[in-house]
Amino acid sequence: METETRINNAFYDTLGKEWYERMDHPVALLRAENAIRLPWISQIILKHYPHAKVLDVGCGAGLLSNPLAKQGLDVTGIDLSENSLTVAKMYDATKTVKYLHADAEKLPFENESFDVVCALDLLEHVENPETVILEAARVLKKDGLFFFHTFNRNFLSYLLIIKGVEWAVQNTPEKMHIYRLFIKPQEMRAFCKNASLDIQEMLGLKPKIFSLSLFKMLIQRKVPENFRFEFSRSLLTGYIGFAKK
Repeated sequence: METETRINNAFYDTLGKEWYERMDHPVALLRAENAIRLPWISQIILKHYPHAKVLDVGCGAGLLSNPLAKQGLDVTGIDLSENSLTVAKMYDATKTVKYLHADAEKLPFENESFDVVCALDLLEHVENPETVILEAARVLKKDGLFFFHTFNRNFLSYLLIIKGVEWAVQNTPEKMHIYRLFIKPQEMRAFCKNASLDIQEMLGLKPKIFSLSLFKMLIQRKVPENFRFEFSRSLLTGYIGFAKK
């Protein structure tokens, strides 16, 4: 396992509409994850803040921001990929999401500006995840919610999330994920505690292993339309959670 390699985030600029359409690329796995994450996140947000101001950090092409806006939430999305932000705006049916080119480590917002901050599929793509979490906490109001999704750092995650995806999905970009940037749950707890964020819940998130769609993906090397993820008690690979400030 390589320890000094830098992650490849440049490929996000090349996706265009493929963010929403391509099946022979890991972005299709991201959409499948979103299918289970979105209802879970939405339910929690609406329970606490029915008219929440939401910041989606590392929003990409709006896979989370745009559906949250459809639920009447006041959503802002930031990303370093300007091409991805262009696609996000195209797919924003509400035309209400405020998309900004900004750095997750230096958020251009005042303290306590948002009720909710989301950082999904972001923390394992940055060199300083603790700085990102501190910034998320800074712009959160008291009792605000911080949502995260990332990957545990262990050999099983390396096999499944790095090598497994490279083998199972034919157009996986080189260095899309690198092992040293994965985050152990105890590290996530420490990062959140240091940012005055109290973790409320953490759940594992994994593919449905015993499914025809997984077998089909392994044969065809692209993601079937009906490929699904499920929640798990185990945090060994991917995990999702939320914390309160």
